[in-house]
Amino acid sequence: MDATGRADTPGVAVLLPVKAFHLAKIRLAPALDPPARAALARSMASTVVHAAHALPAYVVCDDDDVALWAVAAGCTVLWRPGLGLNAAVRSGVDAIAELGFGSAIVAHADLPHADDLTSLVNERPMSSITLVPDRHDDGTNVIVLPTHVAFKFAYGPQSFARHLATAHATGLPVVVERRPRLGWDVDEPADLILPEWATP
Repeated sequence: MDATGRADTPGVAVLLPVKAFHLAKIRLAPALDPPARAALARSMASTVVHAAHALPAYVVCDDDDVALWAVAAGCTVLWRPGLGLNAAVRSGVDAIAELGFGSAIVAHADLPHADDLTSLVNERPMSSITLVPDRHDDGTNVIVLPTHVAFKFAYGPQSFARHLATAHATGLPVVVERRPRLGWDVDEPADLILPEWATP
């Protein structure tokens, strides 16, 4: 990657929207105090960055602490204050498109068992859209899409159904990948229980 943040060759970049660590995971309050929640949010975000492997990673954020963490983790910061999640992700995808990347892997930062995001683009047509729902088929944990597609992001409850409909409306091939490690996100105290398949 050169000094401008452009990849040496156009290809795939990973985009992570990351909320301020000290504001993250409020629903875990019955199980974790604020410092523990912030530490968990930081740890999960680091896990997702590691899952990008050699792919360039960009962090969309509006928090100084997150920006410092992102730089230390080897990511490029896309500062997007006041946009909200959906608009910030759309702006982030547009930004990496301008840097020459043809595809984006948009991954949430609360996937504690994420191991390999690169496998989502291996042997997949670059013109397709891949959706990875959470394990309840409710939220959308990962979206892989061409950066030029006018895709409307609509995160929130039942986002998977909305994103699936939007993906089909583009006319591009759509792939749904249900993967345990990428489908396990953390929102509620019960999500902190280690699943059997993740036990060392």
